[in-house]
Amino acid sequence: MAQQVTKNTMIGELLQINEKIAPILLNIGMHCLGCPSSQMETIEEAAMVHGIEADSLVKEINDFLAQNEA
Repeated sequence: MAQQVTKNTMIGELLQINEKIAPILLNIGMHCLGCPSSQMETIEEAAMVHGIEADSLVKEINDFLAQNEA
């Protein structure tokens, strides 16, 4: 079964789960994926900063993970 993320998953942890998630984050304006501060942000915090609904972002990421199960 594919790994699932929550609003409390850290961005750094998310990219370790599957680095192919990066384009989803870049598409919503998270261009700071490499900076140290973003690595310690939760999905919820990052979504809030970028004006994105956290629940819909979590769903999109989990849908992506389910489709890209190794």
